Amino acid sequence: MKKLLLCLALAAAVPQLASAEVLRIGVLNDQSGVYSDFGGATSVTAAQMAVDDFGDEVLGRKIEVLSADHQNKTDIGTAIARKWFDLENVEMIAGLTNSAVALAVQGLAHDKNKITIASGPFSTQLTGKSCTTTGFHWTFDTYASSVGTATGLVQEGAKTWFILGADYAYGKQLAADLTKVVDKNGGKILGEAFHPVGTSDFASFLLQAQSSGAQAVALANAGADTSNSIKQAAEFGLTQAGQKLVALGIVISDVHALGLDKAQGLVATTPFYWDRDAASREFSAKFEKLTNRKPGMVQAGVYSSVMHYLKAVKAAGTADSAAVADKMRELPVNDFFAHDGVVRKDGWMAHDMYLIQVKTPAESKGAWDYYKVLRTLPASLVSVPLSQSECPLVKKG
Repeated sequence: MKKLLLCLALAAAVPQLASAEVLRIGVLNDQSGVYSDFGGATSVTAAQMAVDDFGDEVLGRKIEVLSADHQNKTDIGTAIARKWFDLENVEMIAGLTNSAVALAVQGLAHDKNKITIASGPFSTQLTGKSCTTTGFHWTFDTYASSVGTATGLVQEGAKTWFILGADYAYGKQLAADLTKVVDKNGGKILGEAFHPVGTSDFASFLLQAQSSGAQAVALANAGADTSNSIKQAAEFGLTQAGQKLVALGIVISDVHALGLDKAQGLVATTPFYWDRDAASREFSAKFEKLTNRKPGMVQAGVYSSVMHYLKAVKAAGTADSAAVADKMRELPVNDFFAHDGVVRKDGWMAHDMYLIQVKTPAESKGAWDYYKVLRTLPASLVSVPLSQSECPLVKKG
């Protein structure tokens, strides 16, 4: 009987041992809803590319990528993350499109001593008052968008603004950041309206924007919401009437879906453009072979963040989250996505970004040739100054 119990105990231990020998990374994002093209399954592909390029294992442990759809619901996202942490030994979660989900999962990960690297959400709260020692924000945030785009447009004469935003954390934060930038540069917000995520009818909101007489109409939304609002703005003739349409959360797949006839002239800030230089073109060619599309900033950010995490695990000599987080802050980020990127105390990866304008059909040489890079925006301009940070980790420093 004792031998039987011993055998059963050993058999039960085998799956746990095997699981501990695998380093698991989870990509948690929207794969079926409004942000599915924004990040989605192709972000999982980007994460796997990073693992393959790194070498499939680290510290003698095979690396495995898991993925799941949080459906833009905080309870579902948190439940998946909890299962991954407690039962499947996931050490790091990447992606995290949707700011509300990202904030909830980042808090849970901190409690579980696990790492999150957000490349999909834009809320500055992730590295602000909700910052954690194991939470990182990689790609883009509302501060970068508002400063990078609005500063230039106000200086060029767009003094009055109307904000049309998504009615959740991301949209509200972006609107708040934009308002500060416009006010600082001598402009004025004439009005704002917030719509439910996934709405199909923007008519009443666009009428408010039109009747406000604002010189610039800023879209503080993302994904399909941005695309639909741009389409309907074209139908309302906003730009034809002289108002500038400013896309604060647009990605290249949105432009691809819209077509240059509708998207031409849009001004935005982006941390990544596939045709920026030789390194970005090389990565993008590999990505396109696997996905039949060029990468956007979210997919590129997921690759970069996963690669940096794996480099930090190797440098730390352990997968312990505290040690890895320290190494992530020590190591510079130099890849096709960021040159001389710095991971700050608050978890933000500070890097240069680019002010772009969408080309006209006549200017484009073909599919995905959509952006003109107007100028480089230095990291110091598009990153929340640490002197203004609400992150407790910074205040304690």
